[in-house]
Amino acid sequence: MDYDSIIIGGGHAGIEASLATARLGFSTLLITQNPDNIGMLSCNPAIGGLSKGNIVREIDALGGEMAKLIDVTMIQYRVLNRSRGPAVQAPRAQADKLAYQVTARSVLENQKNLSIFMDTVTDLLIDEKSGEETGNKVAGVITRRGHRISARTVILAAGTFMEGKIFIGEYYAPQGRLGEEAAIGLGVSLRRLGFPMGRLKTGTPARIAGNSIDFSVMDKQDGEEMRPFSFMGSANIQRISLPCWVTFTTEKTHEIIRANIHRSPLYGGKIIGTGARYCPSIEDKVVRFPQRDRHHVFIEPEGLSTNEMYINGASSSLPEDVQHDFIHSIPGLENAHIVRPGYAVDYDYIDPLDLYPSLESKRLSGFFSAGQSTGSSGYEEAAAQGLLAGINASMKMLGKPPLVLGRAEAYTGVLVDDLTTLGTKEPYRMFTSRAEHRLMLRHDTADTRLTPKGRDVGLIDDERWESFLEKTKTLDVITELIAKRTLNKRSNAAAGTGDAELSCYPPELVERVLLDMKYEGYIEKERRFAAKAAKMDSIKLDPNLDYASILGLSTEAREKLLAVKPLNVGQAARIPGVRQGDVAVLIILANKG
Repeated sequence: MDYDSIIIGGGHAGIEASLATARLGFSTLLITQNPDNIGMLSCNPAIGGLSKGNIVREIDALGGEMAKLIDVTMIQYRVLNRSRGPAVQAPRAQADKLAYQVTARSVLENQKNLSIFMDTVTDLLIDEKSGEETGNKVAGVITRRGHRISARTVILAAGTFMEGKIFIGEYYAPQGRLGEEAAIGLGVSLRRLGFPMGRLKTGTPARIAGNSIDFSVMDKQDGEEMRPFSFMGSANIQRISLPCWVTFTTEKTHEIIRANIHRSPLYGGKIIGTGARYCPSIEDKVVRFPQRDRHHVFIEPEGLSTNEMYINGASSSLPEDVQHDFIHSIPGLENAHIVRPGYAVDYDYIDPLDLYPSLESKRLSGFFSAGQSTGSSGYEEAAAQGLLAGINASMKMLGKPPLVLGRAEAYTGVLVDDLTTLGTKEPYRMFTSRAEHRLMLRHDTADTRLTPKGRDVGLIDDERWESFLEKTKTLDVITELIAKRTLNKRSNAAAGTGDAELSCYPPELVERVLLDMKYEGYIEKERRFAAKAAKMDSIKLDPNLDYASILGLSTEAREKLLAVKPLNVGQAARIPGVRQGDVAVLIILANKG
């Protein structure tokens, strides 16, 4: 079997990567251990959220699939942070988990140039005589059943399965998800090939039967009118909307956890990987925040065809008997039936400092990595990386430069720059606070920022492009009308004329223009800062520079620069430990070159 591109893993990164390469005309093979679990929402049954909703819309603007998948499977929709400024507002939707999986698999199966194959990748094929400047070149994969499948590019999107191990109290097993075998062998092979590897940990809470919950003592959390994530989606989404529910842990909950903390694999030393700082387990919360007498617990439906409910905020790897006791101490869950226990999983990942901003490996040409395999956490972060990896694998095969998004262009740009410049020792999660230009990165402007880039790489078809151009013209007309209305009001002449004309246009477009005009001064200030950063990014550096021999650099800067191998002075300046004096040396060096 010979393919242009092989994608390892059928999670959210793998979906976007395989669709991108196939849609750009390359024969693509998606290898997954179980095709039935393609697109599974392994943890919370939701897409979007603060900054994550922005990423979903950016994926859509570039020509990706995630927004379309949630639009047809959502069972509740809300915009978070409505009480705060527009820069930190974002859409979030509860998903019907099974419907999301079925829809994702159907899209893949009906995509031209894309095939699905059930097996486990255990090693890479290497072309050691490739003559590539970057060294060896990937040539394909080897699977557990002995298949040697050749490819020009390979994208790793293994999620939590690469040498994965799950923990429930004293119980542990080599699995990537509860009941699903880990991908054993690939992590070992990557270490043998010299890749810098590490271990990370994540977890998930128990699932409980909805008909065993007493909702009368909980606060009901209804959704809003459903709106599409996709810029091409129908504004009139008619689907059943299910409520979520809010309750709290109690002091008794905390007492049970504290009395059994020694049985937690997290505190007993069994788990090697570092967990997510910003998404701690319930036992972590109790230990780290002893002054808190309660923590939020959100009860979220898993779908229309199931009775299971997700206990958001109560992730745990404690033994099942302890989970049973502390769950029953939470108001409304006194008689809850646990369908599936919570568990932790630790797994292998590649140090993202070993990747270029294109997500291609620095040591193996044609090999890309995305999602949890690069140290990130979350469906949305994984999907965004998968899309970029798929685009850039395609650009490499076309002999074109990669698509690298700037920090002022997209949350996706912030995500990739943070990973490949700063690295991570814990699962990376996106926040609005990580984006210094967040006022320019509102979720409603993602198409203006990124759809032209999606068109340039070939993922935006003619129909969508014409729609985008028409929308752009409409925004210009609305801007003129609002400016006219403002002038009229100032002169007290025909003040209502502008309002009447504006009523003919979609309210969301009018709101978008009003926000742009309201924050115009702040946005212009951010643009100036971004332009200065862009000048630094435009000063290119040879990634193979021998920094050890460059006079004038500090010892720390030499070490950091050798590890990151920045592609430009702007990226070098963002590396912790690289000082202003070091940056000046690099600018002089680049100008001489």
